[in-house]
Amino acid sequence: MPPSLSIIVPCFNEQATIGGLLEAILAQSHPAADMEVIIADGMSTDATRARIAAFSQQHRQLAVRIVDNPARSIPAGLNLAIAAAQSSTLLRLDAHSSPHPEYVARSLQALDAGRGWNVGGVWEIRPGQDTWLARAIAAAAAHPFGVGDARYRYTTHAGAVDTVPFGTFRRELIERIGAFDETLQTNEDYEFNARIRLAGGTVWLDPAIRSAYYARPTLSALARQYWRYGYWKWRMLRRYPGTLRPRQAIPPLFVLALLGLGGLSLLWAPAAWLLGAVVVSYALLLLAAAAHKAILARQPSLLLGMPLAMMTMHLSWGGAFLWSLLSSLAGAPHKNGTKPV
Repeated sequence: MPPSLSIIVPCFNEQATIGGLLEAILAQSHPAADMEVIIADGMSTDATRARIAAFSQQHRQLAVRIVDNPARSIPAGLNLAIAAAQSSTLLRLDAHSSPHPEYVARSLQALDAGRGWNVGGVWEIRPGQDTWLARAIAAAAAHPFGVGDARYRYTTHAGAVDTVPFGTFRRELIERIGAFDETLQTNEDYEFNARIRLAGGTVWLDPAIRSAYYARPTLSALARQYWRYGYWKWRMLRRYPGTLRPRQAIPPLFVLALLGLGGLSLLWAPAAWLLGAVVVSYALLLLAAAAHKAILARQPSLLLGMPLAMMTMHLSWGGAFLWSLLSSLAGAPHKNGTKPV
C-alpha cells in the first residue's frame, strides 16, 4: 500500500541537521509505516547523503528516498520531491527544522477539518550552534522588532494568515494553482501561498502545530540569508504588489533613509543632524529590545548580540530589496542563487 503522507524536504550540505530532522520524523505520533520522506538533495558535497543512508539502514520502518536536485534551488527541489512522492497528501519540512512529535498528526487534523488549503504552524527559533552569538541570533530572529509581525514566529491564536512555514496540502492543490515557482530562489513559499489566497483559498496557521527551526549561527551566514530574502522578495512583489506588508516595506525605507540623509548631509548640514537622530533612535530601540530579552532570559550577552543580529537582518534585507528593485528597473538580469536556505 502507498503511504498516506509524503514528507518533502529540500536540502544541500545539511550534515549537521539532517539526522536530527529524520529522528524527529521517526518520533512522530503518526505511524512511521504510514509515511515516506522524499529528500531533494542539491548534490551535497559533505556527509549529508551518508548520514541519510546510515539512518535508513538503522530505521527501515520509515521509508526515506533521495532525489537529485541538480538545479540546487528550493523550488526545483520541492517540485522534484512532489513528482516522486506517492501520496496525495504532502507535508513540507526543512533540513534546518525539527517538528514536535504531534506535528504530523495535528497538521493532518487541520487539513482534514478543512481549515485551509495549506496549513502550518509556528516556529520555535533555536540557536544554530552553542555559542553566545548563535543564541543572540536566535533570540533576534524570534523577536517582533527583528522580524515584524510575522505571526508564525510568535502567535498563540489559530487563524487565516498570509503565509506559513513549510505547510501541508493535497496534491490536487498543485494541479489547481500550479507548482512552486522555480524562477524564485527564495520567497517561493510566500508566492505559493499568495496564489492560494488569490484563488480564493485559505492559508491556515495553528499554533498547536509546532516545529523548532535552527537559526544561522554567525552574522555572515545571517547576512547572506537575509540578503537572499530581500533580493527575491522584490522579484516576487513585482508579480503580486498587493501582498506587500508594512513589515516588508520598513527595512528598505530605513536603508533608503540612511543613504539619502547620508548623501544629503554632505551638502546640507541639518541633514547630518537628522541622520544622527535616526541612527541614535534606532540604536536605542535595538538596545531596549535586547535589554528586555536579556533580563527575561537572564543572558547578559544578548545585550550585545541581539542588536548586532537585528541590525544585520534589517540592513541586509533592506539593502538587497533596494538593489533588486534598482537592478530590475535598470533591466539587469538577476543571478540565480545556488544554495537552498
